[in-house]
Amino acid sequence: MNQTKQVLLFGMGALLFSCQQNQEKLRQLSVENLSNIDLTEKSIKVSLEELGEEGLSNQFPRLSDERGQIVPSQLIDNDGDGNLDELFFLIDLKSGEKKQLGLDWAESPAEIDQRTYVRFGVRPSVNDTVRPAKTDTFYPDMLPGVMGYQPYQTDGPSWENDKVGFRHYLDGRNSKDVFGKKIKEMSPVNVGINEEGVTEDNYHVMEDWGRDILSVEKSLGLGGYSLKVGEDLLRLGVTQQDSLNNVSETTFSVKESGPLFSLMHYDYKDWKPEGTDRNYQVHEETEIWPGMYAFKNTFTMTGLQGDEEAIIGLVNNQTDKELGILEVGDFVVLFTHDKQTYDKVWYMGLGLILPKNVYLGWMEAPSTGQITDTFLARMKVENNKPISYYAVASWELSDSGFTEQGYFKEYILGLAKQLDAKVKVEVQK
Repeated sequence: MNQTKQVLLFGMGALLFSCQQNQEKLRQLSVENLSNIDLTEKSIKVSLEELGEEGLSNQFPRLSDERGQIVPSQLIDNDGDGNLDELFFLIDLKSGEKKQLGLDWAESPAEIDQRTYVRFGVRPSVNDTVRPAKTDTFYPDMLPGVMGYQPYQTDGPSWENDKVGFRHYLDGRNSKDVFGKKIKEMSPVNVGINEEGVTEDNYHVMEDWGRDILSVEKSLGLGGYSLKVGEDLLRLGVTQQDSLNNVSETTFSVKESGPLFSLMHYDYKDWKPEGTDRNYQVHEETEIWPGMYAFKNTFTMTGLQGDEEAIIGLVNNQTDKELGILEVGDFVVLFTHDKQTYDKVWYMGLGLILPKNVYLGWMEAPSTGQITDTFLARMKVENNKPISYYAVASWELSDSGFTEQGYFKEYILGLAKQLDAKVKVEVQK
């Protein structure tokens, strides 16, 4: 009996020692909501350097709360250098709440739903079919009107979350468009490709998942950007009627594609606006994560001479209503609400959430020229200083509440408050 007790006690002691060892291996994080509002799926990034976990390879995060429940997370290469450098996760926090999280590592990823996605396909020549791609470079003479075919699936990359989708005209136009979604699942990978496997505009008809709903034309679309010098608007790129791009090389790269976070990079080399002797270099990053009818965009410019203003677009070709303006914490919010989809069929709210510290006011683009049909946010821009903002699109078939302007206004106001809310993260090493 005594021998049995000794074996049992030894076994319990070994188990306790093992648990203590495992607990020591866990990295502890505290996450505190410093705001006076409840936060829902607040996005958090923590650098691996801060976590003391640099140089990870073939390991996957296991983030858990105090009850041992998995907190979905994703490792990301935020600067695009090919090395993982940040841990990204979403968390709910009540006003003033502080949560303790544990971080461990596994050899396989946790099973979590795909809630963001980037679609990018390239048709290398008129004799080729579309092929999935992670990167591509677009040259000045590759305009579809010159080559006689569209080289990109959906005219360029498209990205989405569980609420809404967007696309960027990589074919020289550099404006941004909206895919309305009726489902939370990711839309099909073959949107923009026909049965023969070549590019085709087949997304302006309603499908079970949704469709393209925004008319862009010669505007900057939703969240496209460029420069203003004096009274002149300088377009980054060209319109559909032009035959030669004003950017010598446009390089696009998919850096991350879900499940919780997607990231794209664009580099515009030697942008030489028509009628000027100027030469700009532009870098752009686009991010999306779940739960919001929006994406985040950041651009940085060099070659500025000091007399420029950046302009960020909010297309207005389907509305004659006045621009709405709100201030929320560190942000200025510009928004419209109307039946402003194609042919004015459905209600949609559109908006920009902009950093207040560089916001200079707004103007409306003229009815003719390289940039038209757009409310333009004017922003202070300086060499090598990034400007980050959010572009919002809320369609009535995604949520019937968006038929009402007041509902959309409350949504974009609430989103701005969520984005403005500060969260303190401490790593206990």
